[in-house]
Amino acid sequence: MDIRSKGRTLSHEVTDPKDLPKWNYDGSSTGQATGKDSEVIIHPQAIFRDPFRKGKNILVICDAYTPDGEPIPTNKRANAAKIFSHPDVVAEEPWFGIEQEYTLLQKDVNWPLGWPIGGFPGPQGPYYCGTGADKAYGRDIVDAHYKACLYAGINISGINGEVMPAQWEFQVGPTVGISSGDQVWAARYILERISEKAGVVVSFDPKPIPGDWNGAGAHTNYSTKSMREEGGIEVINKAINKLALRHKEHIVAYGEGNERRLTGQHETADINTFSWGVANRGSSIRIGRETERLGKGYFEDRRPSSNMDPYVVTSLIAETTILLKPE
Repeated sequence: MDIRSKGRTLSHEVTDPKDLPKWNYDGSSTGQATGKDSEVIIHPQAIFRDPFRKGKNILVICDAYTPDGEPIPTNKRANAAKIFSHPDVVAEEPWFGIEQEYTLLQKDVNWPLGWPIGGFPGPQGPYYCGTGADKAYGRDIVDAHYKACLYAGINISGINGEVMPAQWEFQVGPTVGISSGDQVWAARYILERISEKAGVVVSFDPKPIPGDWNGAGAHTNYSTKSMREEGGIEVINKAINKLALRHKEHIVAYGEGNERRLTGQHETADINTFSWGVANRGSSIRIGRETERLGKGYFEDRRPSSNMDPYVVTSLIAETTILLKPE
C-alpha cells in the first residue's frame, strides 16, 4: 500500500480543513504526472490531531487533483463524496464499522513477525485474541497504534489479535458517510508511521502466506437509519438482495488479490458465489444474532480485502443499497 505524506509549517492554528491552503507535490515522482506538467494539487479534506508531534500540530487528509481541478485517477474520495452528498443517502445516515486486518512482517525478509525465518509456527488455533510471547507477536506496535488513534480523534473502537500469528485487526466506527474513509486512511497512516519506528513492515496483502493460514480482510459493517429503526430487518433483506444483483461489480472494487483469499475456506465465501446467512462467517454477508433477534440493526459485508480503498467500498455499498432501483 502506497501512503505518502509531507510536512508544512503554518503561521497560525487551523481547526477547519476549509481554512487550510491547497498545496502540491511532484506527481512525476509518484507516477501520477509527467515531468513536463508535474504538479498534482492536494485539497485538504479532514483534520486529525498529530500523535507524533502533538501540541497544536495536525494531520491532514488530502485528495489529489490536476491543476484544472479534475480528480486524478487515483483520487477515489471525490466520487465517494458525490455519492454521500446525494439527498437520499444523506437522509439515511449510513453508518460504517470497518474491521481492518493487517500482517506485521520482519523487515528485509518479508516473513511474518515472530515466525522462524524460512519456517512456520504451530498451526492456527491459539493465536486469535491470544496472550503470551508465543502467541502474540507485535503487541507493542498494536497498542501504540491504538493509543495514537485515540489521541488523533479517530473513532477506533477496538483491536484484537487475529487467527494467523502476526496478523492483527483494528476497528474504526461507527462513522458516518465519507468520514469512514477519512478515518481508515488516517489510521493506516498512523500504523505505518509507528511500524516504521519499530523497523517492522505492515502488509495489507489479502493472503500474505499461502496454504492453511487465514487471509486478511476489511469486513465492513453497515446500517442505514431505516435499518436501525423498527422493522429494519425488512430493509436489510432488500439491501442484501440488491447486493446480490451487483456481486460481480462489488468484487471488482473490493481489493486486489482478493481471489487468493475468497476461496470458501478460512472463514470466507467463494469469490464467484454470493451468499448470506445469520452468524455465518463463511458467507458473503453475515447478519448477527442480535440483529435477527431485535428485527433491526446492521449487517456485515465480509468480501472486502484488507487492501481495499474504504472510499470505494463504503460509497459503493451506499450506492447499491440506497440509490439502486432494481427494475
